[in-house]
Amino acid sequence: MSITAIVENGTIKLPVHVPDGTRVEVTLLEEDAASKPQNALDWMKKYAGAIEGPEDFAAEHDHYIHGTEG
Repeated sequence: MSITAIVENGTIKLPVHVPDGTRVEVTLLEEDAASKPQNALDWMKKYAGAIEGPEDFAAEHDHYIHGTEG
């Protein structure tokens, strides 16, 4: 089971009841302000190279995206 919770004043607030003694694993998500890119260029650098495509994709992107003749 996976539950998303929020920390308030150093306490994890769960949206459901969990019985005392239940073993849990806490994983911090990278959604806090410190981990967000500071600008669009930082965001683009983070994902640069994430998409593989044809060698001529940059020159022929209209053709691949819209099916236009080029």
